[in-house]
Amino acid sequence: MNPAKKLRRSPDGGYARGDETRHRIIDAAVELFGEYGFDGASTRDIAARAGVNAPALQYYFENKEGVYRACVEALADEAWKTFGPAVEHAQNVLRENADTATLIDAFLRIQEAIADAAFAKTSKPGRRMFFAREQAGYEPESASEILVCKIRDPLNQACAALIARISGLAADDPVTAIRSFSLNGQMVIFHVAHRSTLASLRWKSIDAEKAQLLKATIRDQTRTLLEQWSIERDKARKATVSPSAAKARPRK
Repeated sequence: MNPAKKLRRSPDGGYARGDETRHRIIDAAVELFGEYGFDGASTRDIAARAGVNAPALQYYFENKEGVYRACVEALADEAWKTFGPAVEHAQNVLRENADTATLIDAFLRIQEAIADAAFAKTSKPGRRMFFAREQAGYEPESASEILVCKIRDPLNQACAALIARISGLAADDPVTAIRSFSLNGQMVIFHVAHRSTLASLRWKSIDAEKAQLLKATIRDQTRTLLEQWSIERDKARKATVSPSAAKARPRK
């Protein structure tokens, strides 16, 4: 890798001018990629919005796809600050063979993190559209692989493992995956269908109070479903154990 493309720190620990320029380009690029897509956003426009000359983009990122990948890397690192603690907590309770109530709370903690990230994006239209375009498959696939590796796989695996333990199904069972996506989709819909959900609720925006209402409502729904699946799990286990236990009892 060309050393010129690495972040450079000043000796006193603050950001060097090069770091600030690089971050300014990324911020501008996220907005423009969100507005116009990868094909529609030009490097010239990105440079102009960032307040730098066009050769600066080549200096830091080589080409437009390099700019896009840097945007994804930056957004993934930022997202992990929200998701990471919840995912790591889930991994810990799974290793400890925690009880059902603790497993449910761990899932709700992940869902809370997803909600916080979704509502944060709604306040930044450029970022919301950046992810919407990427999710729709219109942008470079190589960049999507970064999100899969850094965010989506760890998040989905933790959710599937929790639901599997709660429900008694296998983590790779299609039903487990469908349940995981549908539960978390309750939050994501307010991000990907922002305008239509606001219109249906007759809201102009999602402020802190409305965000709390959404999170509380979805949390209650999710807890009800998870608890029901755990009840079904216990019934299935009893049904499996009972016949063998009956055979083991001595006849009078």
